[in-house]
Amino acid sequence: MALHNEFGILGEREACTYLSKRNYRILERNWHSGHLEVDIIAEWFGEIVFVEVKTRRNEQFAPAEFAVDIRKQEHLVKAALAYLSENRLDAPYRFDIITVVGIQPPFKITHLRDAYTPETVRHNRRPQYKDFSRLI
Repeated sequence: MALHNEFGILGEREACTYLSKRNYRILERNWHSGHLEVDIIAEWFGEIVFVEVKTRRNEQFAPAEFAVDIRKQEHLVKAALAYLSENRLDAPYRFDIITVVGIQPPFKITHLRDAYTPETVRHNRRPQYKDFSRLI
C-alpha cells in the first residue's frame, strides 16, 4: 500500500477515536455504494453523521477542509442518501468534516460540524454570474 494511503488510514483511525471519545457510535468505516464512499458513518444521539476525513502532514498551502470541494460534497450527499435508503433509515442526518494534521501523534484534530447541507450543495451549483464586474 502506498505511504499516503497508510497515512490516510491513520488519520481515519484518529478521527474514529476522537468521535468515540465524544459519545459517537461508529456505524461504518469506508462505506461504499458503487463508486461512492463515505469515510465514517456514525450515530450521535439519534442523528446519523456522515464524516469526511482529510489527513494532511501540514496546511502550508491550504486548510485541509478545502479539499472537500463542491464536487466531493455532491458525491457525499449522494452516498449518504444511498446509505439512508439501503438501511431504510428515516433519521435526522448531517455532514461533518474532520481534519487530522501533523506528522505523528498527537495530531491537530479539527471537527467541523454541519460543514454543509444538501441544500447548500445544490445552491453552490447555480450558474455563475456572466457579468464578472458584479463580483468586484
